[in-house]
Amino acid sequence: MKHIGQLHLRAATYGRIRSFFAARGVLEVETPILSAAGNTDPNIRSFHTRFGGHVDAGSPDRWLRTSPEFPLKRLLAAGVGDCYELGRVFRDGEAGGRHNPEFTMLEWYRVGWDEARLAREVVDLLEHLLVEAGRTFDVVETTYRGLFQDALGIDPLADPLERLQAPLAEFGIDPQGLERDDWLDLLMTHRIQPAFPRDRITVVSDYPASQCALARIRPGEPPVAKRFEAYVGPYELANGYHELNDTAEQRERFERDNAKRRARGMPPMPIDEHLLAVLDRMPDCAGVALGVERLLMVLARTDAIADVLAFPFAEA
Repeated sequence: MKHIGQLHLRAATYGRIRSFFAARGVLEVETPILSAAGNTDPNIRSFHTRFGGHVDAGSPDRWLRTSPEFPLKRLLAAGVGDCYELGRVFRDGEAGGRHNPEFTMLEWYRVGWDEARLAREVVDLLEHLLVEAGRTFDVVETTYRGLFQDALGIDPLADPLERLQAPLAEFGIDPQGLERDDWLDLLMTHRIQPAFPRDRITVVSDYPASQCALARIRPGEPPVAKRFEAYVGPYELANGYHELNDTAEQRERFERDNAKRRARGMPPMPIDEHLLAVLDRMPDCAGVALGVERLLMVLARTDAIADVLAFPFAEA
């Protein structure tokens, strides 16, 4: 452990997060880390383990959560109201200068809110924490389409694939197996995101419908996902949705994810039937997940995630 001061920064940040939500009447909850269901997203890999106890305890195959989203939604369906969880999550294959396979996520839900209102609260929280650290940031709000048009002169919702690939030619990317959304993600991470000013909070909304994940879709020409992402400087910190609460549609999306996994030679993941059993009863709400280590990196003015961890993965 080279940075004892970062332990104090983390502790102080946790306290400020909890005070922020207590003042707004949002309940802190705790949900399971191990689940019989996995994350079907083909871009996320889950850690797997096996329970060796009594067979009546449930499925022995378990996955470490990649977020607390599914159990939190089950609590919302049960009537818990506005809630948040601050806890550890796990993603296999993500280790490096800015990633650690084990990290902390702050996830919260607001009943009766849409994604635009929740995005404003994300900015409120970020500004609250940044001011405490003596930092000031401008806030810029834009749409996904507007961001690509301003940064690259590209219409991400309408331009042909060749137009999306052209600005990435210098990176020598192997196109094998890459779909349109993969190229859009590469444009974001390789060309757009690195250019974000470090003293700016950027909120991007109205993502392509094909990137809806667990968000509702707003009809239109073209339709867009009711989703936003928040960046501080070049770092993506938060990803939020106006949450889908349609069981049939959500099951179809899970199955579509698993079909993509099979096509990529990846094993399908068990679908969370506990969530689907109650999703129709979940109230209209918006939810967001925020990566705490990324936030601590901004507060500590560092580009190395190891600087804000007691022990990074290689030393754990």
